[in-house]
Amino acid sequence: MTSDPSVSELRVGVVGTGQRAALALLAQRPGSARVVSCADTSERGRADARSLFGADVQVHERYEEMLADGLDAVFVLTPDDVHTAPALYFLEAGVAVFVEKPLAVDLDDCDRILAAAARTGTRLYVGHNLRHLPVLRAMRGLVDDGAIGTVRAVWCRHFVGHGGDYYFKDWHAERARSTSLLLQKGAHDLDAIHWLAGGYARTVTALGDLSVYGASPHRRTRPPGSARVQDWFDEGVWPPSALRDLNTVIDVEDISMVLTRLDNGVLTSYQQCHFTPDYWRNYTVIGDEGRMENLGDGVEGDAPVIKVWNRRRSGYRPEADLTLTPTETAGGPHGGADQALVDEFLRFVAYGGATETSPVAAREAVATGIAATVSLRSGGTPVQVPALAPHLADYFARHQPGSRAPTFRSS
Repeated sequence: MTSDPSVSELRVGVVGTGQRAALALLAQRPGSARVVSCADTSERGRADARSLFGADVQVHERYEEMLADGLDAVFVLTPDDVHTAPALYFLEAGVAVFVEKPLAVDLDDCDRILAAAARTGTRLYVGHNLRHLPVLRAMRGLVDDGAIGTVRAVWCRHFVGHGGDYYFKDWHAERARSTSLLLQKGAHDLDAIHWLAGGYARTVTALGDLSVYGASPHRRTRPPGSARVQDWFDEGVWPPSALRDLNTVIDVEDISMVLTRLDNGVLTSYQQCHFTPDYWRNYTVIGDEGRMENLGDGVEGDAPVIKVWNRRRSGYRPEADLTLTPTETAGGPHGGADQALVDEFLRFVAYGGATETSPVAAREAVATGIAATVSLRSGGTPVQVPALAPHLADYFARHQPGSRAPTFRSS
């Protein structure tokens, strides 16, 4: 984060040391930042905290006990439906907060979190790591450079090849916990679509279905307890009908299609399927002087390319007018995006300023996912997305001005 000898170590906490806890491991920077405190309601989570962050880390069952450990920042990495309470608690306490995406599964909760950050002046950051994914950063750069003219449409197809293992064997499969996979899984892509298009959805219509996993009789006979995806994931199991021990409750859609009109007039589409044999995202951006798309996304270690077509031709031609291979990558989870995300958060905690991610954009992704869910569950009825209160939009547009820097408490 910094080599300035006058700046002490940031003292970092982690709420929820489960599936995503390894993200906070990237914040371990001797001399700059150190995870000193964790909380998890499960015995396994507390044991994992010690395994991940060392024997000296303070471990608690309740996150409220963490304040005694003198924190400058905290990662909220709990399941999505329990982001709100710890986020509000630490914002009120003046501890900078990282909330893993999605910000929340309820729009009122999103707005409560944003309002608390603005009122208290505590720094808020949301973990939309795709904004640091090299292929998407390169595509955004091409948009900014005018490579395809003015953007008129953005399409995204998300082939979720491991959808059964990742989303239909635990709480993700339950509406009561996730709202829908258009929100939980789709928040990443909806945010990326907004980012590439330069606007936010205001009218949404969607269709979807629970077409494969809902009919499976192979359900778990008891709740999963502290089990996690790495305990059951087997890449060799195919087709989806071969999966066993699905969640006892499955009531979210496994295929969905969304159309939106943004506030700047751009039209977008998003398709999400959880039973494809391949796992990657394809973004197509169409301007009034060309189009571009990515082949491969780099998330699973593939080598993506971006192709731009801006001269006329008839029929399919694999040769593009511009072919770009993104080189901005440090490796690691999500093509280096996780490391870049944590780097930016730590820098933001210490110094403030502009960030690639945006709490407002995170809120808008949730709002769009909720609107799409309402639409598809009502037969495709168009739904209007409510805008954020103007004073909050202005506060975050100015990069949280006046937000409090950490005290850099000494250990």
